[in-house]
Amino acid sequence: MESVSKRNNLEDDLKNVEFETSENIEVIPSFDSMCLRDDLLRGIYAYAQSGTGKTATLGISILQMLDTQLRETQALVLSPTRELASQIQKVILALGDYMNVQCHACYGGTNIGEDIRKLDYGQHVISGTPGRVFDMIRRRSLRTRAVKLFVLDEADEMLDKGFKEQIYDVYRYLPPGTQVVLLSATMPHEILEMTSKFMTNPVRILVKRDELTLEGIKQFFVAVEREEWKFDTLCDLYDTLTVTQSVIFCNTKRKVAWLTEKMLKNNFTVASMHGDMVQKEREEIMKDFRAGDRYVQSILVVQRIYFLHFKHFKIAIINLYLHVV
Repeated sequence: MESVSKRNNLEDDLKNVEFETSENIEVIPSFDSMCLRDDLLRGIYAYAQSGTGKTATLGISILQMLDTQLRETQALVLSPTRELASQIQKVILALGDYMNVQCHACYGGTNIGEDIRKLDYGQHVISGTPGRVFDMIRRRSLRTRAVKLFVLDEADEMLDKGFKEQIYDVYRYLPPGTQVVLLSATMPHEILEMTSKFMTNPVRILVKRDELTLEGIKQFFVAVEREEWKFDTLCDLYDTLTVTQSVIFCNTKRKVAWLTEKMLKNNFTVASMHGDMVQKEREEIMKDFRAGDRYVQSILVVQRIYFLHFKHFKIAIINLYLHVV
């Protein structure tokens, strides 16, 4: 009866959620109706491009396997950034609104005492970054004895950011037989190496890539032959186009700082955001930008990898996205 009640609560939650699907995709109402093979209980490696619903699929899968009567951590999700860890927590809490699910976001830059207090209370799911999660395990505040599912979201980005050893450290504390799920937008060699260490003959789920072209969005590029010409070209764009709010993506923190300073000197209204900023400061910048006056030109210069994880935050309609490599 408990499992039936849990399933009914999950279905009630999902009635309030709308999902967009690609064309010619059959919608399956429940996991039971999918008639999945037993071997899908092995390790799973899911490879799909950004925006295809990996996070929602992950959240529903976690909720399906939880025993909410047991106030211990049963699912552990690692992410490369604080923003993504917080986003996953929000998705799980929203999907499990009627299930009384406890899910805590555990990442650096926040109060350690608050993490310890939340963990002592008992959390069914932990969504966090490798460093803080491992710290909580070492402090014995995060107990892993009941963990059944270990998820690495954006696994390729975690490897790019140098989290490999911290991921291995966390994995060593998990019970034998823990199911491991890797979610990735790309398939580098390091990911395949990781699957060989964590998994035995894992199931691979590869989602076909779609064209990332959105209706109503005009795309163009400007070929700039020399680095020193880029800023003048950028200024020409703002002189030519009618823009109120815009986002400029840069690949490095140094480029973010340099471009922000240059634009301020040229009387642009600019804010910037990158990975070295404290969490509270980044949240305040995003809050101000989302609430920005649409009649005032405002520009947000960001390090690309961090802004990607704000995709589910509501912001004002943005006229222009620029990628400055």
